[in-house]
Amino acid sequence: MAILTATVPDEMAGMRLDQVLSKLFSDYSRSKLQTWVKSERVKVDGVFLKTRTRLEGGEWIELDAEPEAVLNCEAENIPLDIVYEDEALLIVNKPAGLVVHPGAGNWTGTLQNALLYYNESLNVLPRAGIIHRIDKETSGLLMIAKTLAAHYSLSNQLQLRTIKREYIAVVRGWMTAGGTIDEPIGRHPQDRIRYTVRDEGKEAVTHYRLMERFERYSVIRVKLETGRTHQIRVHMAHLHYPLVGDPLYGGSFQMPAKCSPTLETELRGFKRQALHATKLGLVHPVTQENMYWEQALPQDMTLLIKALSENEKPLTT
Repeated sequence: MAILTATVPDEMAGMRLDQVLSKLFSDYSRSKLQTWVKSERVKVDGVFLKTRTRLEGGEWIELDAEPEAVLNCEAENIPLDIVYEDEALLIVNKPAGLVVHPGAGNWTGTLQNALLYYNESLNVLPRAGIIHRIDKETSGLLMIAKTLAAHYSLSNQLQLRTIKREYIAVVRGWMTAGGTIDEPIGRHPQDRIRYTVRDEGKEAVTHYRLMERFERYSVIRVKLETGRTHQIRVHMAHLHYPLVGDPLYGGSFQMPAKCSPTLETELRGFKRQALHATKLGLVHPVTQENMYWEQALPQDMTLLIKALSENEKPLTT
């Protein structure tokens, strides 16, 4: 069991207790939260209340969360590249090609399946403790909670935008400088697989900085302020700098003129978006220590950048 705590935001004043709980502890169903209220597992300023009690804002909530096995995902023996582990936290380096959690078309062979095999006690946590996701063909760092308290702490940090996430990407085009993209992202109105910049979308903010540029390509470092689906891929394509190898947003493949055999091999063989989650920073959910990890580029991106540097004249910023 774990005691999860939260302060009711002022903007939730007037809402019922069960409504507030469903927003503050969104990993649990409203029916489960209502059951916990009725069984006196929820205190509001030290008092047990009814589910329909309306709150004023500012109350201190204590939730005695009860672990419950998640049965919709099977454990599978899939190797994990573990970067860091302690009693509350697990940091992994996800390879390109590995789906984070089961979904349509990918019900097995995911990171979640692998985590359940690695540590069966994770089956009492939502999605085996996975806090955030990156796309199947994006590589890099992911954080996993090992306890309910850690899961709540890390999820809250993510919601408050205090988690530091940084990526390296290779894009098509000669980029002149870095900048910030503040454009809302929503699902494409015609193609439900894709996302696009649209007024009706959710807030999305991406900061990018130029690392290296060549005649027809650029290497950038990207920091996420928000975490929308396909955010970096959509935003860079919106600026007409699509990621190399991106099957959804990169447009049709075009081989550049005067391309060396080495670069042609790398470009033709690069079948995923050139995107890697290279840095991750957070406050440890137990020790409250600021922690930070950095993961070097995988071999495919390293070889791609090397081929670009040998084929195209590097340009100073």
